[in-house]
Amino acid sequence: MAVINVTPDSFAEDSPSIDPARALDLAQAAEAQGADILDVGAESTRPGAPAVEADEEAGRLRPALRAIAARTRLPISIDTTKAAVARVALDEGAAIVNDISGLRYDPGLGQVVAAAGAGLVLMHMRGTPRDMYRESSYRDVAAEVRDELAESLAAAELAGVAREAIIIDPGLGFAKRAEHSYEALARLAELAVLDRPILVGSSRKSFLARALGDAPPGDRDWGTAATVAAAILEGAHIVRVHSVGRMVQVARVADEIVKVRGRQ
Repeated sequence: MAVINVTPDSFAEDSPSIDPARALDLAQAAEAQGADILDVGAESTRPGAPAVEADEEAGRLRPALRAIAARTRLPISIDTTKAAVARVALDEGAAIVNDISGLRYDPGLGQVVAAAGAGLVLMHMRGTPRDMYRESSYRDVAAEVRDELAESLAAAELAGVAREAIIIDPGLGFAKRAEHSYEALARLAELAVLDRPILVGSSRKSFLARALGDAPPGDRDWGTAATVAAAILEGAHIVRVHSVGRMVQVARVADEIVKVRGRQ
């Protein structure tokens, strides 16, 4: 899953922009490099990021989605927590809604996804990007992430979303200190009991600084590569990344190791 940001304030890019032409260039490059899904977002969810109104978010997304849907062949995921924005995106060609809140922000989002027959990513999150670290208190982070994702799964099914259309995400870096993110990644296999595909988004995130020091986000791709390999070995089915070409190589090698494990 390739990250395509349409924001002026992305934490992970040197020159963030809402220009739809730039978004199309990124999408086409990701497709050429081997991406399977394009994840388009128009609201930054970095720690401390201010909220964006639905109209502004949709206004950023529409031209980008139209351009990408017309000139790429990959399925498009829309990274939003808002039912109104999801409705616009699904009308413009998106097939998946990637909700960082796990249906905790907007009660109507699940119904929008269900009505469209779309896919849904449920991420584990507490609080909002502006205050999420206040909620980063855990006795057993892996168990609590599992249990809270189970609650989001139940809410999605109650809203009418088919269980087979749902993907889960442990939310590395969201309402989690570095030690929590590393533990959630190391114990990723414990999410298998929820019987849903697992998505992991570790790319360039700040928790990597615990191991890498003060390297800026754009210099964290080798650290990201380690987490991508670890995630796949622990059972991840989808990895969400910025540097697609490099991470495709990592994923393919990790997949070969998983295949050998399956034959043993």
